[in-house]
Amino acid sequence: MATAERLIAEPQVRHTECFIGGKWLPAASGKTFETINPATEEPIASVAEGDQQDIDLAVDAARRAFDSGPWSRMDARDRGRLMYKLADLIEDEIDELAALESLDNGKPVKDARAADLPLVIDCLRYYAGFADKIQGSTIPIRGNYFSYSRREPVGVVGQIIPWNFPMLMTAWKWGPALAAGCTVVMKPAEQTPLTCLRMAQLAQDAGIPDGVINVVPGFGPTAGGAIVKHPGVDKVAFTGEHLTAQIIMREAATSLKRLTFELGGKSPNVIAADADLDAAAVGTNFGLFFNQGQCCCAGSRVFVDERVHDEFVDKLKNLAAGRRLGAPLEMETDQGPQVDQAQFDKIMSYIEKGQAEGAQCITGGKRYGDRGYFIEPTIFDGVNDDMSIAKDEIFGPVMSVLKYRDWDEMIERANKTFYGLAAAVWTRDVTQAHDFARRVRAGTIWVNCYDVFDAAAPFGGFKMSGQGRELGEEGLRPYTESKTVTIHLG
Repeated sequence: MATAERLIAEPQVRHTECFIGGKWLPAASGKTFETINPATEEPIASVAEGDQQDIDLAVDAARRAFDSGPWSRMDARDRGRLMYKLADLIEDEIDELAALESLDNGKPVKDARAADLPLVIDCLRYYAGFADKIQGSTIPIRGNYFSYSRREPVGVVGQIIPWNFPMLMTAWKWGPALAAGCTVVMKPAEQTPLTCLRMAQLAQDAGIPDGVINVVPGFGPTAGGAIVKHPGVDKVAFTGEHLTAQIIMREAATSLKRLTFELGGKSPNVIAADADLDAAAVGTNFGLFFNQGQCCCAGSRVFVDERVHDEFVDKLKNLAAGRRLGAPLEMETDQGPQVDQAQFDKIMSYIEKGQAEGAQCITGGKRYGDRGYFIEPTIFDGVNDDMSIAKDEIFGPVMSVLKYRDWDEMIERANKTFYGLAAAVWTRDVTQAHDFARRVRAGTIWVNCYDVFDAAAPFGGFKMSGQGRELGEEGLRPYTESKTVTIHLG
């Protein structure tokens, strides 16, 4: 593996407390936890460990801001104006925020700067423009009545986000909620709380009223569980693992909270015999190894037509071997560490399973260096559908290559999973591409590309990859309720 250079200065950590009602507060219990630099395994900062008491305070602040504060009553264009201002402030600090994201998460700073932050800014601006375009309709009903519908904000929303794209997941959640007029209680992932807390300060600087956005760092069973169970929370939006979503559904049953989930995947990435193999190899390399493989939609099952298998696998192997591993704050780094020890251990256990079950590890498969949670980009060939590495979401830099001969059989195998988040096909045959898009059960289908995102394009999953959608107009609707008004005209 190549060595990276050009080190970016370590950013300042400004906020580590709970942000509740516009104030920075220690956890009510006085507890803190350490957020760890995954590249060095050393602490970055001690962060307030929120729990039930802090969530109670945050929900109270959000309820006041929604029920009697200015936000839900504010002119929609003024809400949008403040959201535009928040996006502008993030853009002003883009380099510092990218460095802070890299420090806390371990992703290469060049990726945070070139991918994550531009998407954050674009998402907030997209929904800022939607704030005054949330409309009802007039309804022609029988009789001498005038009937119309309104779309109103759902209320206080609890939002629980993961650690793989901390700022982007914050924007995906805040954008539609704020545009709709909702108020927010957010729990960032305990591994990566720092950029979400910084964004809360920038939201206040932008003029978003106190209590509209509240951020309580902490752990899932305590802070996250308190959000789910709280009677003052009207909706919960969660991004993470399907097992956690099942717990949330059970806990939310008593209050019948509105729920949306964006969950995991085991996405098939199909290389047809007629594909541009060079472009497909670059896209496949990106589709799995981007963000250290820590993407819910990662193309981890690579189905290759047996006629081009050997040639294509050679290209994949060369690309993987050329990735630069190193410190995330070095500008030449292509791949940083996994987010924490638990994730590192999980991935290494799957590499061991792959080898034990008979797959051929053709590159990688080992820890990189002796400090930090680095794992070499790893490719397994000779994988069959029943192996653990082909069935389970590994969430790391581990690619499984599976041969196929028959197109219809491949479609059946691609669908043979309880996930359904994304899929891709590389082919020059437009009929074949449309056939794939129609028959594969996944929320996003990419053709001759991978990991293409836009704030206007809905994203979410079939089956156990989630319910509801993020982004686009579809991502806005779950943050609203529909109200019908019927007036007797006399």
